[in-house]
Amino acid sequence: MGNKTLAILKPDSVKKNYIGDIVKMILAAGFKIKGMKMIKMTPESAKLFYLVHKDRPFYNDLVEYMTSGPCVPIALEKENAVAEFRKLIGATDPAQAEEGTVRKLYAKDKAENAVHGSDSDENAAIEIAHFFSTQELV
Repeated sequence: MGNKTLAILKPDSVKKNYIGDIVKMILAAGFKIKGMKMIKMTPESAKLFYLVHKDRPFYNDLVEYMTSGPCVPIALEKENAVAEFRKLIGATDPAQAEEGTVRKLYAKDKAENAVHGSDSDENAAIEIAHFFSTQELV
């Protein structure tokens, strides 16, 4: 299993000032931050990042949402990082997320669900490279 994953604190988290609370949860769960920055995604960057969803009906809404305000990509490290982070953030739909997970605490709904987490070790590597150069990772 891999030891890196990508988190993105989505525009709703940033707008509601949840950055510190969510980062505190990430650190308390034993993750190490290897890179972190605040950005405003361009439509081109969001379209490329979510290309895997291009044929889904929510693709355009997702791109619009992710470019609607600043977000915070974070490269994380921990043993079994992808699975451990997905457990920490909870189900995509916060109504179905377990108590104490990021999405249960901070997400509004399936569309504004507070945070992104990589879904595989392979995608984690691709996603981290989308946002961070090797010089930006410590």
